Amino acid sequence: MKKSMVENKKGGCLKMLLLALLAGGLLLWLIGEVFYNVGSNFVALSVRDSKGVLQVRSRKGAWRKVSALTPTDLHQALIVRHSEPGLTWSTLKVNRPSGLVANLAQGLLGAEVHVIVIAPEQFEFMTSFKPKFAVTTAAERLSTDKLAFAITANFRDPAGKPLGYVWHEGKQLNPEFKDWSGCFFVKGGRPYFGPKSLLKDVPGLIEEATQGYPSVMKNQTVFPYIDVNPDSQFDGSKITYRSLAGMQRDGTIVFVLSGDGGVMNISEVTALALKLEVDHATLLDGGRALQYSLMTEDGPWHFAALNTKLNFKHRWLEPQRSPVFIGVRRRAPQIISVGQSP
Repeated sequence: MKKSMVENKKGGCLKMLLLALLAGGLLLWLIGEVFYNVGSNFVALSVRDSKGVLQVRSRKGAWRKVSALTPTDLHQALIVRHSEPGLTWSTLKVNRPSGLVANLAQGLLGAEVHVIVIAPEQFEFMTSFKPKFAVTTAAERLSTDKLAFAITANFRDPAGKPLGYVWHEGKQLNPEFKDWSGCFFVKGGRPYFGPKSLLKDVPGLIEEATQGYPSVMKNQTVFPYIDVNPDSQFDGSKITYRSLAGMQRDGTIVFVLSGDGGVMNISEVTALALKLEVDHATLLDGGRALQYSLMTEDGPWHFAALNTKLNFKHRWLEPQRSPVFIGVRRRAPQIISVGQSP
């Protein structure tokens, strides 16, 4: 009798211990998910050494290599998440064949790439930053500047200052960094993304601008180094978080962005942009620094590759904040005055 009671007590303690461990593990996962996007980064780490190529889930549910997709196939694969006049946010479900762990991670947690398409007739583009280029976040820029969309712009130096020119309201506030080959700029109220030669091609005064790196295409022609020698351009073959900004022939702006688990190399993100009928394009800041925020009818939606909130000093845990963002705001409606009849 006593032995049975002791065994029951031990069994009850073991169950309580297991439940406590499960609850503790779940709590740690939730904290990690909120601050470090651990699900996305687990997928990213599991595929980073993969030799498989990026695949997109087609409209019929089959996985197809990006190279095998036509522009029509890709457009049909887009899942619309939010749409309003002049702005559409869509998602591509992606996958990268790899080992058992990577396949399980992608199967359980998923992987996606986001495509944001913006009509410049209805939205204005600008640089967004704090005084003296103090580091900030996409979420903070979205709220402070009352934006519809905000995304990390150019790279920063170890001290947190922007690398490359920054123009705002017609004034240059930071010097050029000659090695960067891409750019964002606004002339005549119109936004442009592409190689730095585009800045000379378009007449007019610079109103807003930042540098990008590297540029990837002009006039729908992909630069040879993207596929032939990608590592000449900042670890181009590395599978990581990517951020591409480009423009179509009619001036429509297209962002191709890594979402949760949707890591890519430079060739893959460029191929997606090309099939989305982008004419000129450059990469923006990516990797651990990638973050962007979008205002929807349900409130703000945020993506950050890593921590942007907690002030840890360790280099893998430190907050990823940037000095300069590209901001997008809906244009104010035109007020047409009607004169009185005599």
